[in-house]
Amino acid sequence: FIDADGHILTNSHVVAGASRIVVRLSTNEQYAAELVGTDPQSDIALIKVVGDAPFSYLTIDDSDTLSIGEWVLAIGNPFGLSNTLTAGIVSAKGRNDIGVTSYENFIQTDAAINPGNSGGPLVNMNGDVVGINTAIFSQSGGSMGIGFAIPMSMANAIKNQLMQYGQVIRGYLGVVIVDETDGRESRVRVVSVAPNGPADDAGMRDGDIILTVANDPVSSVSGLRNTVALTPPGTRVELTVKRNKQINRVRATIGRLN
Repeated sequence: FIDADGHILTNSHVVAGASRIVVRLSTNEQYAAELVGTDPQSDIALIKVVGDAPFSYLTIDDSDTLSIGEWVLAIGNPFGLSNTLTAGIVSAKGRNDIGVTSYENFIQTDAAINPGNSGGPLVNMNGDVVGINTAIFSQSGGSMGIGFAIPMSMANAIKNQLMQYGQVIRGYLGVVIVDETDGRESRVRVVSVAPNGPADDAGMRDGDIILTVANDPVSSVSGLRNTVALTPPGTRVELTVKRNKQINRVRATIGRLN
């Protein structure tokens, strides 16, 4: 539970295709639940228990403050074994190109995550939720010490949209971009600009290197894509771009991704 009203965050693949959703608590109490909204592209779903509020719930923490090496606990029902807890550390942050979802920004952990952990919380040592257990890397079907959780910084933004609209409305900049390196640092280069799109209207050009968006440094295609996608359409943002060794600031109004 993420609030006293009975809202629960889980994975989209956990409830996909379900004709009926039942939530069983650790006390063995069972409640019917309704689907509020789902976002398969990030593998996040929001459901709401139909029952007598208030419910006990976990506090959501800022996953962006997590440190590599910090201890975390994964909670879930692996292989049907209810109320299982495993411990490990944060192995990496910002993992993408895993091939699990369209929008990826995973926390990697060596806390054992197995089939059945999906949708369960990843919590810090204060018991606050920092992620949603989502996937494993495995050649055997079981844990190999590489598990992935959706960070709450992303999940919370998705949750807010699902709660408000029942769906996720993503932002659009209108550029084709690629990762590259100058031998010292990673950066993002614009390959092409969509005619009459937000980037074109802002004056961006092919070959521009995007350095920052809304004062946040840009170092990867996936990071920029996630940032733009979670920016509400109509938002005016400032970008710093490098063109022919000259630094320019441009303002773009984020469009809506169709």
